[in-house]
Amino acid sequence: MSRLTEITVVGQDKTGLIARVTTLLFERNVNIEDLDQAVRDGLFRMTMHVDATEMSVTEDDLRAALAELGEELGVDVQVRFPADRETQAIAVLVTKESHCLEALFEAWANGELGADISVVIGNHDDLRPLAEHYGVPFHDVGDGKGVTDEAELLALLSEYDADLIVLARYMRILGPNVVFRYEDRIINVHPSLLPAFPGAEAYRQAVEEGVRIAGASAHYVTTDLDQGPIITQRAFNVPSDADVEEVKRRGQPLEAEALLEAVRIHLDTAAAVHRGRVEVRGEGDYRLGMDPAIDAINPDRPIDGIGRASSDGAD
Repeated sequence: MSRLTEITVVGQDKTGLIARVTTLLFERNVNIEDLDQAVRDGLFRMTMHVDATEMSVTEDDLRAALAELGEELGVDVQVRFPADRETQAIAVLVTKESHCLEALFEAWANGELGADISVVIGNHDDLRPLAEHYGVPFHDVGDGKGVTDEAELLALLSEYDADLIVLARYMRILGPNVVFRYEDRIINVHPSLLPAFPGAEAYRQAVEEGVRIAGASAHYVTTDLDQGPIITQRAFNVPSDADVEEVKRRGQPLEAEALLEAVRIHLDTAAAVHRGRVEVRGEGDYRLGMDPAIDAINPDRPIDGIGRASSDGAD
């Protein structure tokens, strides 16, 4: 679907909205390949992937017509043609932890990211010096307690024309008003092997439950906390005497690694979300989970049926 045009409609739910938009597209010979809709807390979102190669108007004309219809209906309409995504811009959202942002900046500086980090947006000011070191604009959209002004956040994402939003240990929940506008374009890293230990204090939860293996998961953000489609995961052993700080020390490098790999997969347009799961396609040498070398040391027997087959043979 990477060569299709993406149209996103967000606003208050109302009767006839879908029909008005789809009729406009039909009248301009735009073919709808995929349509997905959702409503959360009275907020409506519709995402369409359309084939506009045979449309009877120009790109500017289609944008203008959709914008006019959106104004009439009181909704926000975004249009992203394939050509709009040739050079992708990343907006990174942060709080106070620096390790994931450092990894993103290092990959970018080494030419390994495949896109530009256009802006860093925080709900605290702590990581401004790191962004300034790399010459990237930093904006603090939080109040004194770290509560994000989402209107300001959305304005910045629009100003910097963000193609991808990366949550580099951003410790706030994004509301539907943000998530709906960037469906399957927001990647978060969570310090657990999801779906285990969602929410806050994941490492503490792991220690309290006495797990032997913990990890990190990079996933697409949805309106359900830490339940979005998983892209990559990393895992590590937890010593029986490990405290929370030791688990965090072991986990943070893997958080950064999982996040970077997920970003790379997304930018390569290798990730496709289907029925709540991420399917990875293409020729890239991607590592989605544990190192493949682990497979060689895992036992391969016994499995169901082998013992019965041996018994049958002995008879």
